[in-house]
Formats: sequence, structure tokens, C-alpha cells
Amino acid sequence: MNAGTDNILDRVGILGAMDAEISQFLEHAETLERTEWRGFVFHRLRLRGREVILVKCGVGKVFSALVSQHLIDAYLPSALLFTGVAGALNPAYAIGDVVVSRDCLQHDVDGRALGFARGNLLYTDMKIFAAESSLLASALSARADGHKIHAGRILTGDQFMTRDEINQHRYLREEMQGDAVEMEGGAMAQVCAVNGLPFLVIRTISDRADGDAVHDFNRFLPVVARNSLAIVDHILSA
Repeated sequence: MNAGTDNILDRVGILGAMDAEISQFLEHAETLERTEWRGFVFHRLRLRGREVILVKCGVGKVFSALVSQHLIDAYLPSALLFTGVAGALNPAYAIGDVVVSRDCLQHDVDGRALGFARGNLLYTDMKIFAAESSLLASALSARADGHKIHAGRILTGDQFMTRDEINQHRYLREEMQGDAVEMEGGAMAQVCAVNGLPFLVIRTISDRADGDAVHDFNRFLPVVARNSLAIVDHILSA
């Protein structure tokens, strides 16, 4: 998609899986309204003069898809952004760097026994979900706390990957050509594709999916929050 940045920033939905991934937005934006739906809290905010709908969806693909669809139905956003953390698959990525989605795949979809390629949603032609190009370009022109911003392929699955899992699943990098791995973005991307809605996933590398993954993940959450706000703020200022 390429709708032009101006039109797709009319009302932006922003999702994060955890409180730490959305807290900076609440501190730096004007709150207009707070509503609850089935335990999920939706914050209608004003940031950089634009209306933003912010929500913590919880961890995993089902929560991501569930909350994304409700946000679309209830608030009619012009685009969705997902922000938070990811583990690095690309050896060129350093902790603290940001990867913005060139595209997304779901690495835990495996229908090879039925003749489907890995990542292909069964009995559909859906596999690779491309992000909106003007959102991607805007994000790449931002600054992220002194770290690099990369355009890459984000792989999504319901697993927190450590080095042991990466070594057992070499296809993530070799076959699927993933640059980063996380647990929600590809599900939101699928929902956006079905709804014809522009999207972008913004992830700070909080760990290298190795033996220190859990420690790095927790230690870098504040960096993630700052990066997320800085990049989204830059996009909204476009």
C-alpha cells in the first residue's frame, strides 16, 4: 500500500503488548478519553496534534489479532502501528537498534505436510504482509536514542526465542530470511491485510535471542519505551 503519509495519520491506532511499551505515550500525550472493552483499556489521546488510540493488547498472536480487530471496528483508525521489543536474528543488529517492518511473516505456521510453504496461511495465498511504504520511509528518517534504524523482515510466533531455539530453528534466518523475531506483529499485519488498512511494526532490539535474552529483555525496556515514542512522534510530525 502507499496511501501517502498525510491521509493515513488522521487517526492512528497504536498497540503494545506490555505496559512498559506504551507508558511513554501516556506521559507525553493529552488524554481525551479512556474506555474499557473486555478488560482492555483504550486511551484516546492527542499527540502532535493528531488523534491516537493507544492500547495494551497483551502478549501473543491471539491477543494481538483480537484487540486489533476491535480497535478497527470501534475507532475506525486510518492506520495501525505496533511497537515494542524483538529479538535479533540478523547478526548486524545490535541491542538498542530499531527494526521497522519491511514486511512480516508468521514463522509458526507450518503446513508443509499439506503442500504449503512454511509461513503460508493454510488454504489462502497470504504469507508475506508488506508494511505501508510511506510509514516505513518516515520511520527510517527518525532517530532512535543514538542507535541505528533498520528496515527488515519481522517474524512472529507464539514463542519467546533464546539461542537454543534459534539453533534448533535455523530456517528462521536461512529459509524465511527473518531479521527479528517477536510475538504479535505478524498477527496485527494479517488483520490489517484483511481490513485493507495500512500498518507498520516498530521494534527495538532488546536481546539477541541468546543465553542472556531474558536479562537483556528486562534491562532494555526503558530504551524500548523511549525509542517507540521518538519514532512514532516523528511519524506523526510528518
